[in-house]
Amino acid sequence: MESHNQTAVSQFLLHGLSDDTALQPVIFTLFLFMCLVTILGNLLIILMVSSDPHLHTPKYFFLCNLSFNDICLSTCTIPRMLVKLQTQDQRITYTGCLCQVAFVIVFAFVENLLLEVVKYDHYVAICHSLMYTFIMNRRLCVLLFLSCLLISITVAPVPFSDGAASVLLHKSGNSQLLL
Repeated sequence: MESHNQTAVSQFLLHGLSDDTALQPVIFTLFLFMCLVTILGNLLIILMVSSDPHLHTPKYFFLCNLSFNDICLSTCTIPRMLVKLQTQDQRITYTGCLCQVAFVIVFAFVENLLLEVVKYDHYVAICHSLMYTFIMNRRLCVLLFLSCLLISITVAPVPFSDGAASVLLHKSGNSQLLL
């Protein structure tokens, strides 16, 4: 009879930037400041573009979407780290870890695809400047944005199938995976 590894992982330990308790408030303040600047800066971009009718062009439509995506990307990781720094609780559940990683990957995919769409927008503006408003109409811009979301949501979670997760855990052989 062959024995198998039956290790069940229910949580991981997150190891931060420093275990020195004297540095924890400094790191917390620095990351809180960076998070707030990121969120407020991107909100300011979104509010400026939405309040000025002259900025309702495809270029600024995609800029707003990139700003919103940046807010989502930064808020799916930094708050957990800030809570960890304040509470000294280094545990994260397996499901929480997979969800956090999945959201980071999806938002990273969306950002990369939106940057490709912005490149296409610039290409049309330069090479087909007389037809720009006809080609890059509102319908196409919304369709391009929705296709970025759809591709990201369908392609990004592929590495998180049950087989890939069990292989990762089987290869590690350790119930306290370090992230």
